[in-house]
Amino acid sequence: MTQNELILEYLRKHGSITQAEAASRLGCFRLSARIYDLKQLGHRFTRINESGLNRFGTRETHARYFLSSRPV
Repeated sequence: MTQNELILEYLRKHGSITQAEAASRLGCFRLSARIYDLKQLGHRFTRINESGLNRFGTRETHARYFLSSRPV
């Protein structure tokens, strides 16, 4: 199964994905590149920016992606 297929399956099961989830659960360290590839195939995504504290207590921002629609 390709990383693109894994990401789509994960999104359908869990509803959203972040880079940290993609890396730890799917072994995908370039989530934004895979999202780009999926967009080129016609998938549509919603992206929101979330902020919080990282493991060092420093504020950080990351993207959370939601699958909006399947390709037409």
